[in-house]
Amino acid sequence: MRKILIVGTVPYNKKSTSRAFESYFSDWERENLAQIFSNTKTPCKGHCGTLFQITDKRMLKRRFDKKVETGKIFLYDDLPEEWTDTSLEVGGTFSKLYKLGRKHTPLTHLIRKFIWEKKYWQTKALDEWLEEFKPDCVFLSFSDDFFIPQIALYVAEKFDIPIVSSIGDDYYFNGHFSLSPFYHIYKSSYRKLIRKVFAHKGSAIYISDKIRDKYNKEFSLNGETVYLTSTVKRKPFTVVKKENPVITYFGNIRMGRNRSLNDIATALGELDSAYVLQIYSNETDEKYFNIFKGNPNAVFGGSIPYADVQKKIAESDITIVVEGFEKKDIDQSRYSLSTKAADALASGAAIFAYGSQECGVIEYLQSTEAAVVCTDKSKLTEDIGKLFVNEEEQLKRYQKAQEMTEQHHNLKSSCAVVFQVIENAITNYKGRDNEQ
Repeated sequence: MRKILIVGTVPYNKKSTSRAFESYFSDWERENLAQIFSNTKTPCKGHCGTLFQITDKRMLKRRFDKKVETGKIFLYDDLPEEWTDTSLEVGGTFSKLYKLGRKHTPLTHLIRKFIWEKKYWQTKALDEWLEEFKPDCVFLSFSDDFFIPQIALYVAEKFDIPIVSSIGDDYYFNGHFSLSPFYHIYKSSYRKLIRKVFAHKGSAIYISDKIRDKYNKEFSLNGETVYLTSTVKRKPFTVVKKENPVITYFGNIRMGRNRSLNDIATALGELDSAYVLQIYSNETDEKYFNIFKGNPNAVFGGSIPYADVQKKIAESDITIVVEGFEKKDIDQSRYSLSTKAADALASGAAIFAYGSQECGVIEYLQSTEAAVVCTDKSKLTEDIGKLFVNEEEQLKRYQKAQEMTEQHHNLKSSCAVVFQVIENAITNYKGRDNEQ
């Protein structure tokens, strides 16, 4: 197999969106995969034989102390089996800066661009690590920060190899009206950098057909859609009854999802005061989950181990997928396809989706005919009620979900598509050299 260098902020973790790497590289040989990442946690065992971590804290400290090493190497055999949430490399002033950076505002992106000057991350240690690995292709896991595409370009130019971009969110086209000069400086600079990335010969993979068609057309790419897969085991079909149904949601509650979940819980209470929506999320900021405190039909369970997530999914009668309705929420999720869609379709539970039809995952689930989908708050109670009636319709949705899982969310086929996209990118890149 080819040697692939992944450049992305977060390494593989089955509890986060980076679990997508399972859909791309589960068949890849470990010694042929490496990653450069910026997340502050210690990585867990994944698909890479070696990883190179560069953090904001070390980059900032390096400006004041030339002895500070901005990079740290991890080897597979030394890594823990599970991702731990307690290994953050922050404290004191750096903790405040780290929280500030997580806000993803134009100003914080520009500040990080200043902190991540090339001369501080392009070190002898990094170059030696890269030379030892000798990649055949760079796999760029897209980010809205500058330094991830910049590092990808550096490696691609250094070794004269293609870039295959993984695009799940619309960072390039997504925009809005703003009077802030920081917003326009950030957008202009970011788009210029991304055009440079796409000008470097390569290809792309996308999370959905909708975003694929837009980027392929704009940048003359020939990338392919690779749907995310799921490790959730399908349970046998069971009729959803009105008595004591287990209704669950797992995942992110930002981007208006908390408000949508609260709407659902309220509607459940209108159907039956005993109905409860169980919500599980890694969210630690109270401003996002405080909304549930006044709702007797919503229970926020916080973060639970992935093994417990799998168990609770298996016990669920109904699983929920939501998106927000505000324009800013829609703009961020218009082309996205949440990892929860694959889990929901694979689970065997009845699926209820609620959100704006302009959101990628809502549009997708509606197209599958495998879920009850509501896009209008005034019809929420009525649409939830559809989950409990007509056994024949319930069975049809179950069978459609099984069909879509096998067709779109198949691990072997997803990995095969990624392999072919990368192989074609390398072959075409070498063909360009022969032409020259």
